[in-house]
Amino acid sequence: MGKETARLLLEAGVRVAVTDKPGGTLNDAVRELSPLGEIVAVTGDVTKVDEVTAIWRQVREKLGDPDIYVNAAGVTGATGDFLEVDDAGWLETLDINLMGAVRMCREAIPAMRTKGWGRIVLFASEDAVQPYIDELAYCASKAGILSLAKGLSKAYGCDNVLVNTVSPAFIATPMTDKMMRKRAEEKGVSFDEAIASFLEEERPGMVLKRRGKPEEVAAAVAFLCSERASFINGAGIRVDSGSVFTIAG
Repeated sequence: MGKETARLLLEAGVRVAVTDKPGGTLNDAVRELSPLGEIVAVTGDVTKVDEVTAIWRQVREKLGDPDIYVNAAGVTGATGDFLEVDDAGWLETLDINLMGAVRMCREAIPAMRTKGWGRIVLFASEDAVQPYIDELAYCASKAGILSLAKGLSKAYGCDNVLVNTVSPAFIATPMTDKMMRKRAEEKGVSFDEAIASFLEEERPGMVLKRRGKPEEVAAAVAFLCSERASFINGAGIRVDSGSVFTIAG
């Protein structure tokens, strides 16, 4: 989803920095997307304050102060029965999914305030408002993202720094590929059958009966980063095929 967001931003004329931990797929992404515009890769770990500082230092050296920040870093984290997930599992999940966003936003916002223009989009999830009992650490971390975004939108909207969220559900990504391979093995079915049964049994609200595409999420993010979204602040866009049953949240 992050890569496809970078693609759309490049197509819109934005100069883009993409980040990941060392050993990830950054170089592949840059090779694929570089024909579309100026893109640089910066490695770093969002759980480490010194590395977050280094990420932003390199971004400023290569591209200047940021106008846009998109937080897509996240993990499923600790899963299983609530009574069996220990503190370490909870803390790791929250450290990456929530505190990672906190650390990165803390570095991005000052320059946006100085310029009087900024767009921040944080990746939340349907799980933030519709928690699933076997992944409560993830759900709590994403609920935290919604609260963080709303708070930041109130704090810095007066500086024209607009903060919003997108909430995907069951998108075709390496993370859900891994989930479905595990499900297929456990049930003794094919990968496609695992997806179909997951939709039927676990995500009945997804009325389109398919996984979402990363580019479908990226389209929502790119819109929120644009001047077309200049009156949208503290809001969230669900990209979830109707998965969330309620109208609130």
